[in-house]
Amino acid sequence: MRRVNFDLDALRSFAVGMELGSFAKAADRLARSTSAVSAQLKKLEDQAGVTLLRKSGRGMALTDAGEVMLGYARRMLELNDEAAMAVGAAGLDGFVRLGLQEDFGEHLLPDVLGRFARSHSGVRIEAKVARNADLVSDMIGGRLDLALTWQGTQDTPYMEKVGRYQLEWIGPAGASPESLRNRSMPLPLVAFDAPCLMRTIATEALDRAGIPWRLTFTSHSLGAVWAAVGAGLGVTVRTRFGLRNNLRTLPAAEFSLPALPKVGLVLHRLEAEPDQTCALLAADLRESVLA
Repeated sequence: MRRVNFDLDALRSFAVGMELGSFAKAADRLARSTSAVSAQLKKLEDQAGVTLLRKSGRGMALTDAGEVMLGYARRMLELNDEAAMAVGAAGLDGFVRLGLQEDFGEHLLPDVLGRFARSHSGVRIEAKVARNADLVSDMIGGRLDLALTWQGTQDTPYMEKVGRYQLEWIGPAGASPESLRNRSMPLPLVAFDAPCLMRTIATEALDRAGIPWRLTFTSHSLGAVWAAVGAGLGVTVRTRFGLRNNLRTLPAAEFSLPALPKVGLVLHRLEAEPDQTCALLAADLRESVLA
């Protein structure tokens, strides 16, 4: 059996293209031309000796071999990136106090922070998962070194915009326009306890559209909000981050709901020039949410 050394750049283009649902978007993300990405995909198929992609309508879909390859590609890239991080900062140590908005706690804590801790065993990370207002307050009070939050009304001295993400109406997986609500009754709404940026955006959008609403469930916990929506108590407004399998996004036009804006995601730093440990963790967080 011939030994094949798969090209990691080709694997990355393949994995990112499937994740984004478009190889043109993958080219933009990876700062390559679309023709370069196409050449990498052809090279990967040549190396594999099988067809990985097939035409599906106007797009591409995975073949059975492609599904197998995608799983291995993700594992190989994760190990490659972990190795690069470990070798590039061997002997790194220190202590970082990190704050994460709840939307990112379930994903970033085990994945990003786990990988970072394995690569830098000398670094101790103290993580706090909380709501925006608490995290911003802790940043201003000097109780956190880094914090990843949604962009609200209060800024901090050393914050950078990571990106903007579409807000979505979210309901239970089985929601349909017919089952969502009785048009003679106010829209049932599930939300965080006030004050909450996304709760305010939701209620103001409904008020502008002349759609009556009522709060059917409030909580200080995102997990409780997801559970209430999944149980059919109402709809909520969040981004797709952390969306659970028993929930779905509700297209505004299809469900006769008002369009929603995008919301900014920001990374706060306690210092203008953080130490190497903070800088590396900040870069890893930034890359993970942009992926």
